[in-house]
Amino acid sequence: MKKTMLIVLIAILAAGAVFANGGKESESEMAPAAGDEKIKAGFIYIGPAGDFGWTYAHDQGRIYAEEQLPWLETIVVESVPEGDAVRFIDRLVQEQKVDAVFTTSFGYMEDTVKVAEKYPDVKFFHTSGFKRSENMGTYMADMYQIYYLNGLLSGAMTKTDKIGYVAAFPIPELFRHMNAFAVGVKEVNPEAAISVKWTYAWYGPDKAREAAEALVAEGCDVLGFTEDTPTVLEVAQEYQDKGREIYGLSHYSPMQAYGEDAAITGQLTDWGPLVVQMLEDLKAGKADDLTDYDLLYLLDSGAVELGADWNNKINPKYVDTFKSMMTESADFGTISIYDLVMKRYEQMSDGFRGTFDPFDGPLYDQDGNMVAAEGETLSIGHIFGEMNYQLDNFVTPTP
Repeated sequence: MKKTMLIVLIAILAAGAVFANGGKESESEMAPAAGDEKIKAGFIYIGPAGDFGWTYAHDQGRIYAEEQLPWLETIVVESVPEGDAVRFIDRLVQEQKVDAVFTTSFGYMEDTVKVAEKYPDVKFFHTSGFKRSENMGTYMADMYQIYYLNGLLSGAMTKTDKIGYVAAFPIPELFRHMNAFAVGVKEVNPEAAISVKWTYAWYGPDKAREAAEALVAEGCDVLGFTEDTPTVLEVAQEYQDKGREIYGLSHYSPMQAYGEDAAITGQLTDWGPLVVQMLEDLKAGKADDLTDYDLLYLLDSGAVELGADWNNKINPKYVDTFKSMMTESADFGTISIYDLVMKRYEQMSDGFRGTFDPFDGPLYDQDGNMVAAEGETLSIGHIFGEMNYQLDNFVTPTP
């Protein structure tokens, strides 16, 4: 998948009927090679494909898969509420006769379990979850290592020692990312504290704006977020335009254009290779039993990247700033923030979890309990399924 994405919103043309209570269906088809059996795959999205965040990135992966696989036909269902996905999947299976369904949000997990039991001849692939069965597998291009790098840069950039985070839902995925971010912040700035505002919405630009404004009012001068629009970054840019130094981080897609001065860096995801691998495995008969099928791509895979766009790991406007900022590292001695970020990037790219992991102990939660001892690294199982707490440099309570 090309790493240079056009900064445009993709309009999905509805080719099918509009599902009741949200969930717009659209279909895209490419002609298969002669004698080649076609596979039909449905994609269930939590928000609109044009959100320019999580769903946009997923849809770019679907488009890439279509470009690479001439035997693939796809159907998209947008804006499907979590907890209400079963009836939309029913229609994909019963009316559209799909061979596979991709449910692309953590909150679809239980509904995916239900439909997988109901339709044993259909294959289901669920994003970011941990429940699997004979016809239900899981996959994730995870960003926790990138969030840690974002934390290093944010901890160095803050002048108020107050960092804000706009978060969607209190689930392991968000705690994993927020905590990795917090580890990075603390490594370079032990005095910095992180405040969280919860929106309880994946796609909620109005709620995200309200939360971002509230955090700025409390003195936060760097804003991270998990909400599927560029709204938080836009708020930071609006303050920059008024002469106030408020910074933000891009989220999942290349959002640099929404915060030319505000965006320090961010996280990027390329879902295309994962989608292609799953569909190729399905076609080749390698997905007949998905009980142990769990694709997890980290920094070493190339599926996730540091940056607010695909061309720069750090906003070029601030590279010299970070090169001039010095810190003391237990591993590297006196080092610039820029060099520390690049060295950690290299370490985490060296194999599946690298030679350094953000969740290396010692780590303590908000209540002072040790969650990882010196020399211990939290397991994948723990950070993906059991992490329901905040680390000790968060000042707002865990919901």
